[in-house]
Formats: sequence, structure tokens, C-alpha cells
Amino acid sequence: MLFDLDDTLLNRDQAVDHLFFLILDRFYQDLQHSVKNDMLEKFKAYDKKDYGISDKTTVLQSFFDEFPPSFRLPHHDMQDFWNDHFPHCFSINPQTLKIIQTIKMHVKVGIITNGTVQRQKAKIINTQLNSCFDDIIISEEVGYSKPDKRIFDYALHQLHVQPEVTLFVGDDIEKDIGGCQRANIKGIWFNPHQFTNETDIKPYAEIQSLDQLLMR
Repeated sequence: MLFDLDDTLLNRDQAVDHLFFLILDRFYQDLQHSVKNDMLEKFKAYDKKDYGISDKTTVLQSFFDEFPPSFRLPHHDMQDFWNDHFPHCFSINPQTLKIIQTIKMHVKVGIITNGTVQRQKAKIINTQLNSCFDDIIISEEVGYSKPDKRIFDYALHQLHVQPEVTLFVGDDIEKDIGGCQRANIKGIWFNPHQFTNETDIKPYAEIQSLDQLLMR
């Protein structure tokens, strides 16, 4: 069984909130609560706009331009700040670890994630997920990104498993489910917010929580 990382195994939205409050603490002083709420929504909007883009300088630059800080982080340090701090804003739900460990007792488990090696590995190690999986595939490392079927084929080859007996669990209907289906892998759509599927992609199954995998 293969898994996506961000917004499937790890709660990325929660991590963005944590990074925002770290930025407030480092670069701002004496802000009204109502202003903080507005700033948080704008920060999340900038992040969402650049989601999937490796260079996060634009996110921080745009945010600082709209909300001038007490201390401004130099432009050339913005990417390093994001790389150094964002991975440590992630935490793992202990229940998620238990679910993965239970599944691993019966089948091989792996991660396929888009992103940079530096950031994705830091997230995985920081949350102790590295000890739970038989293999971890990061797009920058292998040269292919979801939904390219080649990254799924690569994972199958590494784990020595056939597509027809493999499941992939991910939150992105196009990159995760559409991508794995191109490699003849059954895709389980992780959809905790119960978004409407507005694509022609038909997942093998849909779940709202990872513990539903134990019921299959």
C-alpha cells in the first residue's frame, strides 16, 4: 500500500498555521488579535497560490509587502528560512502511526511524494515516519512528479510488487488518484473535507479517515 505525504499522512494546513505564528513571533510586535486573523488568512492564501512550487520566496515576499514587519527578513534568506523551519512545523497524529504499523504487519508500505528532497525528508524524519515505511519516493530524487505514471512505476519496481495488488492513498484527485490509475494502481481518495469530485476520475474507493483502511 502506497501513500501520499502532505494532506494525507501529515496535516499540511496545520503546519502552515504553525509557521505563520512562528513568523509573527520572529518578525512582528504588538498586533491586535483581529489583525492576526486577517494576516493568517492572507498568509494561507499566498501559500495555497504557490502550493507545489519549490521556491517559497514569493509567499514570504508577498506577505511582508502586504504586512510590513517590525524586522524584515532579507530577500535572499527567505527560501532558507522556509526550508529550515517549515518541516519542523509538522506533527504526526499518533493514531496515524498505529494505522500504518498495523497495515505494515500484512503488506509492504511506501510513500510517494512530490517536493524537494531537503524539505520532504526533514518532514518525514521529524515525524518519525521514516521508521514506518519500506520505501520513500520523493519526486526531486527520482526526476518524476505525480501524476506522471513513471513515479508510480518506479515505486512498484523498488518494492517488487505488481500494480494489480497495490493500492495508493492520496488526497489529490488528479495527481494522486489520476496518476496512480495511469500505472494501473487502484486509487483510494482520502477526502476528509468531503470535497465534491468535479473530475472524470473515478477512485476505487473514498475515505474520510485513515482508520477506514483497516476496515477494508
